[in-house]
Amino acid sequence: MKMKSSATILLPAIMAGLVLMSSAQLNAPKKRIGLQLYSLRTDMAKDPKGTIEKVGKMGYAFVEAAGYNNGKFYGMEPEAFKALVEANGMEFLGSHSGAHLTAEPDSWQQAMDWWKVALDAHKRAGVKYIVKPSMGPYSYGSLAGLKHTCEYFNKVGEMCNAVGIRFGYHNHAGEFKVLEGVTIYDYMLENTDPDKVMFQLDLYWIYKGEKQAVDYFDKYPGRFENWHIKDVAELGASGEMDFAPVFAQAKKAGLQDIVVEVEQYNFEPIVSVQKSLDYLMQAPFVK
Repeated sequence: MKMKSSATILLPAIMAGLVLMSSAQLNAPKKRIGLQLYSLRTDMAKDPKGTIEKVGKMGYAFVEAAGYNNGKFYGMEPEAFKALVEANGMEFLGSHSGAHLTAEPDSWQQAMDWWKVALDAHKRAGVKYIVKPSMGPYSYGSLAGLKHTCEYFNKVGEMCNAVGIRFGYHNHAGEFKVLEGVTIYDYMLENTDPDKVMFQLDLYWIYKGEKQAVDYFDKYPGRFENWHIKDVAELGASGEMDFAPVFAQAKKAGLQDIVVEVEQYNFEPIVSVQKSLDYLMQAPFVK
């Protein structure tokens, strides 16, 4: 019998190893992309632990919660939820939460009391930022209410800074309406302190508000540290959203973190969330 050389014997094993390595490299996350867990709100309500496990396996780098209530996240103590997220290879980076102001005389004090409890929980969870995801009717109803809300945001931002957490605000389309002669979103940007309040720009909702994100980057550079990347359903589904020109101005915007959010679906939510991540992983405009 003719003996094979050692090189001949080793070659298939080496090639197999290279194939496996290439497959692993292709599947490894190369971009830092987070998920707003509101995208999986029904799943998180039913099975938060199992849902976090699925999200971690997809390749998301971090999550942004939408389930804070009375000192807990999705019914878990802050440390426990943080540990769950980290055990699945992700960071618990941020949270959507916040108390609304109203016209009631004690509204400010009630909000401050709420924030004291919330900040303790978020600090224990180790989050980087808290974003208030909306404003109540009082803030939209008059310029006086909007002014009071900006003062409130500055105060909350000061409280957040004191415990090492960044405070921000997330827009919808309504902030681009005109109120008593001023555009609501512009007024907020001009009457909040950049050292205390950052803005999480939702790229879909500014589009629906008939404004251009890049115009705001030119006018208010550095204010948009965090973006929600969103479409009608999963990313890329509508064919309407042109993200490339916006990402080209990321440095001017002050961008630090990008977060996928899916509110409507063409598939099961968990599938839409996976498809959205795949879209951004393959998109040349996301570095």
